[in-house]
Amino acid sequence: MLLNALAALGHSGIKTVRTFGRAGLMLFNAIIGKPEFRKHAPLLVRQLYNVGVLSMLIIIVSGVFIGMVLGLQGYLVLTTYSAETSLGMLVALSLLRELGPVVAALLFAGRAGSALTAEIGLMRATEQLSSMEMMAVDPLRRVISPRFWAGVISLPLLTIIFVAVGIWGGSLVGGSWKGIDAGVFWSAVQNAGDWRMDLVNCLIKSVVFAITVTWIALFNGYDAIPTSAGISRATTRTVVHASLAVLGLDFVLTALMFGN
Repeated sequence: MLLNALAALGHSGIKTVRTFGRAGLMLFNAIIGKPEFRKHAPLLVRQLYNVGVLSMLIIIVSGVFIGMVLGLQGYLVLTTYSAETSLGMLVALSLLRELGPVVAALLFAGRAGSALTAEIGLMRATEQLSSMEMMAVDPLRRVISPRFWAGVISLPLLTIIFVAVGIWGGSLVGGSWKGIDAGVFWSAVQNAGDWRMDLVNCLIKSVVFAITVTWIALFNGYDAIPTSAGISRATTRTVVHASLAVLGLDFVLTALMFGN
């Protein structure tokens, strides 16, 4: 019994390492080499629209409501200490340091990541990738690379939009509902710590999350079993793995940035 358990554990570990190796090789082969901007620029622009622009609606709506909830809950807590004038600082720092990068990445994984996995998996199932190889076209450079760079570019921009509309949502609750003067709210936002450093940390988090989520989504699609059930499982796996990776990396990055 013990030997069987150890054997199963070892087999699982080897399988995990092998999967990481294949995923790393896929990404490495997709992004290395001489860039062909004239040939790949239209593909990149199209993927920026599919991955970034089409994700803006859920990012904006979610950002507004999360900012409003944060403003309401923050106001209820701050009034206990007669510090409601600091609501702008609370909303801004919460969104900029934590909620903005994390929630935007989770929404991106659910909307764009699942779509990328399903699209690549369908191309695998319909043998489009094999057809490209037969025509001497590298599917990694033509299919994977534009989608990877589109994800890396889009998520940081979506994160900034999420933070901006979230702060605006908090100002709606604080100013229009709870009666905090707009000048006081925005003055507290302006004085909320070191904006330059917090913005840099926010962008660093969003870039790391973008690379991770896009990489997971593309590999799961590229490695999917070419059946409808296989594509469905790969899509689910993308959302689960990407979400767990974002939350784990958020703790690591937060500890490195603010742990001292």
